[in-house]
Amino acid sequence: MTRTARYLLALYIAEHRSSPPIPSGRIAELVDRSPAAATEMLQRLETDGLVDLEAYRGATLTDDGLERAADLHGTYVALSWFFRDVLDLDAHEHEAMEMAGLLSAEVADRLVHLLVDGNGRPDVDARLDADGPLDLPTLSTSRE
Repeated sequence: MTRTARYLLALYIAEHRSSPPIPSGRIAELVDRSPAAATEMLQRLETDGLVDLEAYRGATLTDDGLERAADLHGTYVALSWFFRDVLDLDAHEHEAMEMAGLLSAEVADRLVHLLVDGNGRPDVDARLDADGPLDLPTLSTSRE
């Protein structure tokens, strides 16, 4: 997953867990980076129009950032579900995080379509409706 995707997804999930703005220190914890690195990346995302930063308060997704993050979250959930229920992987969330920013929306939609339950409703949608966004696993990776 790209750095941009990882930060957008982390901010998306954090915003669903508590009211924005989300402190950069919290985002740093979620993406397993230093607070300084998180602040620097959030500044880049602000320059790109994906987040709004408030000094000493934190970051909030813009409408464009929210749209991109919601798409990433849908892909993350679909992949996590597939890796857990079909491939029986213990590290399903980690693997889903690594790949969520790499799949196109079309591939994610087709994956969900393959995983539809007997009632014709994707279980992934039911879980999102009931629980909101799935938690983001903390990742430690050197690819940044």
